[in-house]
Amino acid sequence: MDWKTIIYVILLVSLRVAKALPRTSQDIEEKTSIGQRFSQLQESNFKAIALILFAQYVPGGTLGRAAAMAEGVTALARRCAAAATDSPDCLKPLDRIFLDTICQEENLPQSADCCAKKDPERNDCFLSLKNSSQGFSSPLERPDAEAACRNHSQHGQPLTGYFIYEVSRRHPFLYAPAILSVALQYEEMMENCCGSAEGPSHHMEECFQRQLIKEDSLRQEHTCGILKKFGERTLKALKLAQISQKFPKADFVTVHKLVVAVADMHKDCCRGDTLGCMRDREEILRYVCSSQHVLSSRIQQCCEKPLLQRSECILNVENDDKPAGLSPHVREFIEDKGICERFAQEKDMHLARFLYEYSRRHPEFSAQMLLRIGKGYEDLLRECCRPGAPRSCLSRGEEELRKHIYETQSVMRTSCDIYKEKGDYYFQNELLMSFTKKMPQLTSAELIKFTKEMTTIGSKCCQLGQDKLLPCAEEHLDLVLGEICRRHLADPINPGVCRCCSSSYAFRRPCIGKLEIDESYVPLALTPGLFAFHGDLCTSEEEKLQHRKQEMLVTLLKYKPQISPEQLGSVTAAFTAMRERCCREANPEACFLKE
Repeated sequence: MDWKTIIYVILLVSLRVAKALPRTSQDIEEKTSIGQRFSQLQESNFKAIALILFAQYVPGGTLGRAAAMAEGVTALARRCAAAATDSPDCLKPLDRIFLDTICQEENLPQSADCCAKKDPERNDCFLSLKNSSQGFSSPLERPDAEAACRNHSQHGQPLTGYFIYEVSRRHPFLYAPAILSVALQYEEMMENCCGSAEGPSHHMEECFQRQLIKEDSLRQEHTCGILKKFGERTLKALKLAQISQKFPKADFVTVHKLVVAVADMHKDCCRGDTLGCMRDREEILRYVCSSQHVLSSRIQQCCEKPLLQRSECILNVENDDKPAGLSPHVREFIEDKGICERFAQEKDMHLARFLYEYSRRHPEFSAQMLLRIGKGYEDLLRECCRPGAPRSCLSRGEEELRKHIYETQSVMRTSCDIYKEKGDYYFQNELLMSFTKKMPQLTSAELIKFTKEMTTIGSKCCQLGQDKLLPCAEEHLDLVLGEICRRHLADPINPGVCRCCSSSYAFRRPCIGKLEIDESYVPLALTPGLFAFHGDLCTSEEEKLQHRKQEMLVTLLKYKPQISPEQLGSVTAAFTAMRERCCREANPEACFLKE
């Protein structure tokens, strides 16, 4: 069986469960022996999962050691599946079998201290190694096209196994199903880029430009960042808004049950508990697909796909239609006389019901905006339900809500108007000027990267109608701001960014939007090499020239943060004239040096 078949088949015949969400993933796994898992997955599939687990759990190991341990566990599983009665080894929980296998190996990096502990502390110790190993491995480099195709034609299956191992060790927290999905994309990329047996396809280098891992990895890092920084309550609120929008016909109890299960899954995944993460994810998908009549008619096609492809399909499927007759308002949460008593008794559950009811009515709002609306409602109740508060206090909530909605929509419309007027390059320059002043401590490469990602959001979202603009723009922008905040966590940027990244997840985007020039920043000193011009400015490749000009723009703003638009215009005009003059010269380098 080849790797492509393995990846398609993986997990298709996995654990059979009742049509309700799990009690806990450990409850389920302890009742499923290694022999049963082996029979459900088949040998090649079981071995692929084992390879991922060992690659993720042993930072600094080698492919040879991981593959040998995977072979050993697979051999045990094969024996257990074939035996008429289970031996004690076959009855151990799967996670204990995997950790015992690691601890039987000699001289594995950093594992001795963990192996000296008893479960569950041993497992926690190995998970902490995953945390300390982030950044341990160098990024997976894009292969040399010709060499990759030559190796693929000679060693196709082992190369895909090598790819799975390398991705797994570089991304110790990435979902195993996501890794297998990426491996499938890798297999397809190799076949498409390398062409037929007669020879490789044209434009091989272009073909290999695909970023296979980025999107899945970024989204998982983002979710884990929210959980780590803002806690389970915030993550649950975000998932409640998103699931309520996706399944507006589902009742609150069903949606709330899903939210709790999804949050528990992310806790396992973000801890690096690969087995628990997979079990939870599988359970949720089975529950969703067995509850289509309650949730949505639009997920039927997704549920007919192989399990590996179901999750992404459900995430990307259009929100279901709102129930007929659902009013756009939720005035009962303000006008009912007993609202303060209900809030006092139910607290978070009452707030969750409000967020559910408001989210299912407004698919045109972003999840982050819905969280801001939910926070506004909570603040309103805390203020207006105090003893002695005037009876009219709650009535101002609707006006404040209208004001916030108008402000958010205005910001997005204005940004899109600028994008449509200026186009990609000049819109990115506007962003560069703004973000270099807000965050001058970032490198030129970082500023260009982040603003490039924001510009891509403009090209993707600004062409959409008003009903899709906000969810598209703010939710994609949230990913970029999450990257910036994780960068700040690793290496602090400045107090303003610290405040915005720490105080509130829902208000992070408006907070960063309102940042102005960082007054604590000490501008760059003018040195002879600060504005060095070279012959590369005469390149005819527009993309390289634009990148070089953007680097110089960032340097100028770091040197003179308070530069006025008029001064910047004069500098730009002088630079353009100098470049045209020097690039006409026989020796541009000498001309630039003179200038």
